[in-house]
Amino acid sequence: MDLISNHPFWPIQNGLIQSYPKLRGSIDCDVIVVGAGITGALCAFHLVKAGFDVVVVDKRDVAGGSTSASTSLIQYELDTPLTELRERYGKDRSERIYQSCYRSVETLRSLCAEIDDQSGFTRKASFYYASRPRDAKGLREEHRLRREAGIEVDLLDRTDIESRFPFTREAALLSKRAAEVDVYRLTHRLLRRAQGKGARIYDRTTLKVGETAPGRVTFHSDGGHVLRAKLAVFATGYEIVEMLGRRLVNLNSSFALISEPLENFPGWWDRCLIWETARPYLYLRSTVDGRILVGGEDARYRNPVVRDAAIPKKAARLEKRFRSLFPDIPLDPAYAWAGTFGETDDGLPYIGTRPDWPGCFFALGFGGNGIVYSLIAAEILTEAMQGKTHPDADLFPFDR
Repeated sequence: MDLISNHPFWPIQNGLIQSYPKLRGSIDCDVIVVGAGITGALCAFHLVKAGFDVVVVDKRDVAGGSTSASTSLIQYELDTPLTELRERYGKDRSERIYQSCYRSVETLRSLCAEIDDQSGFTRKASFYYASRPRDAKGLREEHRLRREAGIEVDLLDRTDIESRFPFTREAALLSKRAAEVDVYRLTHRLLRRAQGKGARIYDRTTLKVGETAPGRVTFHSDGGHVLRAKLAVFATGYEIVEMLGRRLVNLNSSFALISEPLENFPGWWDRCLIWETARPYLYLRSTVDGRILVGGEDARYRNPVVRDAAIPKKAARLEKRFRSLFPDIPLDPAYAWAGTFGETDDGLPYIGTRPDWPGCFFALGFGGNGIVYSLIAAEILTEAMQGKTHPDADLFPFDR
């Protein structure tokens, strides 16, 4: 599947951080991680720390799929509000899901410090505004339920918003726990650290699943080599859907543009993350080198030709919407791109095992909170492979 258009920003900015070889021989190991995006990198990093002999394989360049097109907002907030999640799964489970994501933002900060490369990780506030006046009531209820769940969040009214921004809305939620990161760089740094602890990493190598059985999983490479492992982790994102044989996600295309660097951001309070209640939603962030990143204008995925042809029009709409919010910020677009992403019906990932795939674990961080989901998956699966049960292991199963 063609997941991204040309010219996503992060590989352009970073260049080729590190190269990895194509698989040239057969291999035996404890765990094969299929996929070398941010999900596979987080899984490999955690598994190596736990003492596993790990091999990572990707058919593209490392971080060359959806990771390279990510806009890399780090939030505990899900695309599905707590109000909706609670109606679907009840008070206890929905609160635990939000609390898990809430903790993971800080865990990611600690992880970036541990690998001695912040990868642009910067703490930010998250400003979530009512797109329409009628959405204010829902935000007030969302605020109440999040506070009830032990999550720090403030409810802003029209006066509060006008004191911070050049636009006004009926209501907004302001959360202190959010961040920005360069996920492309972070993926490479995590894999380099894993490699330093013994992980073997191969890209530009296509695998075909052979045998799956408890304690014995086999793959065949496009070069005719055999990979044997006790366990396997599929961190392949949306491309696994066809292999699993059931509809797990709805595929959509999202669009983004990034500006030339700026020195000033008049009217943008604290350069916080900004997003809205409308679906699909507009979202804004900045970068450590002073660029503005604007994303949204999501559309149902059809094929990459149609998706990529829509980039100029979608980028123009994103620029127009940004200027309507911040007329005094001189946005000068530098690059625009598109990427394919998947959304589950409930906005949650799939993390765990399936009885029809013995010996295999799945880390499928679908939705707009993919980086946080990927971290949670890495923690849950690493403990499962050690014979332990992570406290969040029951939150994201396939049979929900």
